Parts: sequence; structure tokens; C-alpha cells
Amino acid sequence: MRWVRPELAVAGLAVALWLPNGLYPAVAVDILCWVLFAVAVDLLLGYTGLLSFGHAAFWGTSAYVTGLVAIDSGWPFPLAVLAGALAAAALALPIGYLAVKRTGIYFAMVTLAFAQMVYYIANEWRSVTRGENGLQDVPRTLGGLDLSDEYWFYYAALPLVLLGVLAAWRIVHSPFGRVLVAVRDNPARARALGYPVHRYKLLAFVLSAFLAGLGGGLFAMAHRFVSLDTLHWTTSGKAVIIVVLGGIGTLWGGAVGSALVVRLEDWLAFSGFEQVGLVTGAVFVLAVLLFRRGIWGSLAQLATRLAGRR
Repeated sequence: MRWVRPELAVAGLAVALWLPNGLYPAVAVDILCWVLFAVAVDLLLGYTGLLSFGHAAFWGTSAYVTGLVAIDSGWPFPLAVLAGALAAAALALPIGYLAVKRTGIYFAMVTLAFAQMVYYIANEWRSVTRGENGLQDVPRTLGGLDLSDEYWFYYAALPLVLLGVLAAWRIVHSPFGRVLVAVRDNPARARALGYPVHRYKLLAFVLSAFLAGLGGGLFAMAHRFVSLDTLHWTTSGKAVIIVVLGGIGTLWGGAVGSALVVRLEDWLAFSGFEQVGLVTGAVFVLAVLLFRRGIWGSLAQLATRLAGRR
């Protein structure tokens, strides 16, 4: 199915360019942000085999740093977002150094514990984060362009998202990415072949945090507001659900899952339904039961089988 890849890339780009015309622009921007977050989690979970329940720490840290940089310095929003993503990567370095020494549920619990520590610090450091009030009126500027309209901000943010997704694609299709898959499948054999397993896991963790921070910074700019919810553990859980729903280890699944979950939440909120989590949870259970590889993963497997029969 290699011949399908260029066509898929063109189709994906066409959908991305059309999205704010078919949906409310604010919802389209949210989808972009969550696509980056889902791709970041999939890079760690699908290609390295590490399930993190603490990625909200990097998403939220980047959102706060981006907001503070934009408010205090007035930098163009791409530079503010980049500063937030670098801050997320810097935070991931010590956390990852300690976490990657564990595997399985222990790794997940260590990341969750660190994320809750970051949440507590943000809540108590009121002189910087404004506590429960959050950062308000975050400016988004880019030269002399007027980005107050969500429609135009979508197209200004789209290149950053595409670069982030392209970087993730390049990582997983590089020799480094092949080693990550080897570490995921059989770390003992990878170690016997001479690969420093912990270093590869740590680098994957930091790269994943950077991509998550890129999405978190754009999320802060999109809403022009940063709250403690960006650091809450439920944000990490939502990203994991999106990845599993779309398909683990596919990258494309992150885009499909993000579009489905964000659009469903928006539709339920607009209709006045309050138990949004109940419906999204039910959809997640049904998807897991019917599509064992996720929506995109199952479709790709079906397409491969049909191509093989031909």
C-alpha cells in the first residue's frame, strides 16, 4: 500500500484546508491542537510502548509559558508557542530520566504522579499562574495581521501543526524510529544488540513532550485563556482515549480520533447535554469492541487485505 501514501497526504492536506469552512472555526482550531497532542502520545505509546498518564503536564506547562511570554513580551504567537514547547521539553528531561527506568503500569503511575505535582505547583504559584483565575486575555499577534478572527487564526496556526505532524512522521520512519519499535517489541534484544534502551526511551519521551507542548501552546493561543484544566489528569486521559480510538501506532489515527472526539463534544455541548463524558465513554467502548486496532488501524488493515486479494 505504499502507493497510497502520497494520495493520503494530499487528501489530508485538503481536509485541513477545508476544515474551518465546514465547521465552526473555533472547533476546527481545537481539532488541530488535539491532533498534535494525540500524535505526541502515539509517538510514545504506539512506537515506544510507553503509556503516559502525565502528558497533561507538558501540554499545560507549554500553555502557561506560551501565555506568559505572549502577555509579558508581546512576541509573535509562533515564537511564544515555540518557547512553550521548549519549556515542555525541558520539563520532560528530568521527569523522563526517572520515569523511563520503569515499565508498564509503573511508568504510567510515575508520569501521573509527576503531572499531579505540576498541577499542584501551578495551583499554588498564584503570583505567576494566577491560580484558579488562570491567564486571561492572552494576545496573539503576527506582525501586522489581525488574528482576532478564529477563521484566520486557524490558517496561521496550520503550518505549525503540519510541521509538528511532519516531524513525528519523519521520526517514526527514520532509523531512530525503527530502533524505538525494536525497543517496544523486545527491549532485552535491543539492549543485547548494543542500543542504549533508556537513552532511546528518554529521547522519545522528550520529543513527545515537545510535540505535546506545541499543541498546548496553540491551545492557549486559540482560547486566549489558560486554566488549571490544561494540567489536570483528565486531559492526559482524553489524549490516550483519542489515540486508542483512532488507532495506536498509526499517527493518522490521532487525527481521526481528535476530529471525532472534539466534534462530538462540541455537538453535545451545543445541544445542552451535560453528561458529555458518558457519551464519549460509550463511543470509546463501542469502538474498542468493534475496531480492535482503532478506527484508522482497522480501516488500514482492511485495505491491506483487499489489496492482497487483488
